[in-house]
Amino acid sequence: MRHLLTVADLSAGDIEAVFAIAEDLKTKFAQGQREALLPGRVMALLFEKQSLRTRVSFEAGMTHLGGGSLMLGDDAGFGKRESIADFTRVLSGMVDVIVVRAKSHATVVEVARHSTCSVINGLTDTSHPCQALADLLTVRERFGSLKGLKLAWVGDGNNVARSLAAACGRAGVELAVATPKGYELDVSGEEMKGVKFTATNDPHEAAAGAHAVYTDVWASMGQEAEREQRQKDFADFQVNSRLMASADPEAIFLHCLPARRGEEVTDEVMDAPYSLVVQQAANRMHAQKGVLVWLLGSKA
Repeated sequence: MRHLLTVADLSAGDIEAVFAIAEDLKTKFAQGQREALLPGRVMALLFEKQSLRTRVSFEAGMTHLGGGSLMLGDDAGFGKRESIADFTRVLSGMVDVIVVRAKSHATVVEVARHSTCSVINGLTDTSHPCQALADLLTVRERFGSLKGLKLAWVGDGNNVARSLAAACGRAGVELAVATPKGYELDVSGEEMKGVKFTATNDPHEAAAGAHAVYTDVWASMGQEAEREQRQKDFADFQVNSRLMASADPEAIFLHCLPARRGEEVTDEVMDAPYSLVVQQAANRMHAQKGVLVWLLGSKA
């Protein structure tokens, strides 16, 4: 049984397979076709955090594929009324795939350990593999290929940055990561094993010649108490027109959203023709349809 808990669960060939499915389904979707490759399949969503893009993209995607979804809220009692083991054993016997958006990565690992169906990480404190797949899919669409490209991450060395680094490493994409001192990318864990990237504390150095400049909020969910300090520490890491001028003339801007306009990115960049943040968000659905078919298609 296959799971997608981190990018480490994907080989370069797996990523290519997911992209091939995603691109085929996206092309058909644009033509008005919604190919029901997973009829009767049921997806359960277990979310401990708020969500717009992850929830809607998974639910809409599974509907397009001919399956159904269940959003399990507090009333299901996940992690409260009974052990995660007991909860998961029961749930996984009734559904075909479980998507977990958890505060702790250990929760997703625990669910996968007891599940009899595939489990997908919809976001944890250390990893966001589905976001990374959508990111690279967006870059590939824009440039036609990932070969020879450079991406620049500017901001916090957070969960999104970790999964992006892991995905870039498997896809052969050069990555430069610029963070303030003390906020560097954590390279521990299976997802980061063998991953190579350039680390710097200078955003202009990272952005130099980059084909995509990518940022995220300076204080993520659960870090609200740190926001004031982080605003000071990240003040020189705003993505603005001056920073974009350091990148390749054809460079695009990416953001996993939601954005705090005026903080990590200016309106001028967010709304520029080279900003692909809306396409990037839409590709969450297409990339995840690729993941769902890759995980469950052989059972359809």
